[in-house]
Amino acid sequence: MERQVTPPRRATAQSNTRSPPTPEVTRRIEENRLKAKAIRERRIAEESASQSASRTTSGYLAIEAPSAGQKRNHDSISSSGKPTSTQDLKTNRDARDTSNEGILPARKFKKYVDHDFSKMTDTKGGFLNADDDPFNKAMHAPNDKDEKPAHMTLKEWERHQLLKSLRRRKEGPFEPGLGLGSKESGKKCTDCGSLEIDWTWDEVFKVQVCSSCKDKDKKYTLLTKTECKKDYLLTDPELKDFDLLPHLSKPNPHKSHWHDMNLFLRGQVEEYAMGTKWGSEQGMDAEWERREADKAKRKNKNQMKKMADLRKKTKGDSIRRRLNEANSRPAQFGDRVGDGRHVHTWGVGVEGEDGETVRTCTECGHEISEIVM
Repeated sequence: MERQVTPPRRATAQSNTRSPPTPEVTRRIEENRLKAKAIRERRIAEESASQSASRTTSGYLAIEAPSAGQKRNHDSISSSGKPTSTQDLKTNRDARDTSNEGILPARKFKKYVDHDFSKMTDTKGGFLNADDDPFNKAMHAPNDKDEKPAHMTLKEWERHQLLKSLRRRKEGPFEPGLGLGSKESGKKCTDCGSLEIDWTWDEVFKVQVCSSCKDKDKKYTLLTKTECKKDYLLTDPELKDFDLLPHLSKPNPHKSHWHDMNLFLRGQVEEYAMGTKWGSEQGMDAEWERREADKAKRKNKNQMKKMADLRKKTKGDSIRRRLNEANSRPAQFGDRVGDGRHVHTWGVGVEGEDGETVRTCTECGHEISEIVM
């Protein structure tokens, strides 16, 4: 049988010959070749300037090739001669300067810091200062507190704080100007008509009053949040509503790290409490009396509950005294304390002929039968 042979591939009509490149493509290829050549020559020049070593005619470093079975020397493979300058870092693959890092710690020991106590400052307090602990991020974090900068003197800092306070209170050079037409159309004090009003009261409470009238009238005094809740029976949601009751925020005088103290104007608080919420002063007094009565009832109820618990605890002693009086004998240890009802005290079970267990009361002689499953 004759073996089958694969027929030869037929020649296609279309030719696979490529078209010659256009003049534009040829120009770009030549430009890229010249750029690559210039980059290579520049790198060779930099390497020759940083390292004094002989090179071959091709431009590569002339290193003596080890013979068969011989290891390369340490200098040929060592990384001690890595470039350190910014210009020489271009020849480094990852562009990192690792010449001064030394032996790096393991990953789980990277947070451990070994301090040299002989070079540290003794603060006599058991803590480190910012100079001796450069690895502490909390020490070197930007400080948002209002502290004196290092470049300012104490006198300059006091002047800066004074100007800041005047700017906040709108006093002195920061007080709004009166103007020529302020006497006819400007803001005036509602009591005396003075043009020198307190701009803080006007901005926060929308009340035009001068400093002298503010000290004379009681309605311009300030109330704390606790006084508003206790004396005028207002709630937290009402006091937090700035549109309903505006308040002036000031730092807490007791603790600086506590929340700011909210101060309310007495006149506005009384107007809302007596005019809107409770209707009148008599209605507010009636509500206060009702709450005090409810408080007294709750207190009395708690006291009665405690007395009932105390009676339950002392009930056993009273029953024991009654039993002693009835039997006309002193109480003995182990006497039964109860309300007179008999409680069976079963003895040891005895198995009968039919397999049932019989138990007998040790006091009255009553018997019961039990079947053990």
